[in-house]
Amino acid sequence: MPLYIGVMSGTSLDGLDIALIDQDQRPHLLATLYRPMPEQLRSDLLALCTSGDNELARAAIAEQRWVELAAAAINELLQQQNLTAQQIRAIGSHGQTVRHEPARGFTIQIGNPALLAELTGICVVADFRRRDVAAGGQGAPLVPAFHHDLFGNSQRQVAVLNVGGFSNLSLLSPGQEVLGFDSGPGNVLLDAWIQHCQGLAYDRDGAWGASGTVHPELLKRLLSDPFFATQGPKSTGRELFNLDWLLGHLQALPQLAGEDVQATLVELTARSVVSALRNAQAHTDALLVCGGGAHNACLMKRLNEMLAGTEVSSTATEGVDPDWVEAMAFAWLAHCALEGTAGNRPSVTGAKGLRVLGAIYPA
Repeated sequence: MPLYIGVMSGTSLDGLDIALIDQDQRPHLLATLYRPMPEQLRSDLLALCTSGDNELARAAIAEQRWVELAAAAINELLQQQNLTAQQIRAIGSHGQTVRHEPARGFTIQIGNPALLAELTGICVVADFRRRDVAAGGQGAPLVPAFHHDLFGNSQRQVAVLNVGGFSNLSLLSPGQEVLGFDSGPGNVLLDAWIQHCQGLAYDRDGAWGASGTVHPELLKRLLSDPFFATQGPKSTGRELFNLDWLLGHLQALPQLAGEDVQATLVELTARSVVSALRNAQAHTDALLVCGGGAHNACLMKRLNEMLAGTEVSSTATEGVDPDWVEAMAFAWLAHCALEGTAGNRPSVTGAKGLRVLGAIYPA
């Protein structure tokens, strides 16, 4: 029973998700651990998403702190499960994305895998995205191949929606290759706006957004961004959708109540997802939602309302906790790398062909 650990730190920068899986015929989640991101580290990582002084040194220091956090969490999880480092075949570490610009030929995830291997005594597989970008792909999303492995045995037309900082869709049709792409913002603008207005990290259960009213003119302006009119393969990040982008649109409008802006941002996420889904897959029997957005009751309500005839639920209905799907995916990608199996799908990323993803750092 080969055991793998996946480490996921997404664009929301809220913390590290650590998932332990066994990979036999199919991946199976055994245990999890969540480690909140220290505020100073979060601030340092967020600052690296835009240009600034002394970036190389700041990035090197930040990734050391990130790795120390990840290693401590991994060692704690092993202790909790009465496992030794020698019993884990590999860690799949996503690292922390600080830049994602595939149109310019690069994507950057920091996370010092050599140090992570030293601190844990476990083989580390990391830097998954750059090989796909080198092959002409978007480098994202990478989870559709995993979604297909986990949920693709149905005879129904299924879509998997991952709502982290950004939203991505995986389209699973019986007998066909998986399709997928980023559909736009997920939680990134919702988190940024509530932090800007109230100093809170996120809108718990979507309650603040649910208290507001959608502003039609603001929604129209937000949806006018050219990204929403493009077809996949496509991916996006903080380089496009960020607080400054939102504030720029708000400047052209009368001052709006904070909760109304939040409600409009929920609607932006919902409409961009639904529009992209309908354009790519005419009929969907079931939409399985994972990531933090699965807990946003306001967003889930809108998806249900807009997708009449589609069963909308979290991946929990398929026996997989929505909070851990992405961390599981990077554990699975580590398995693929060690087995020499392609982890990308050209139908998703637009790469020239199948590629084995990840650089391997032996223990």
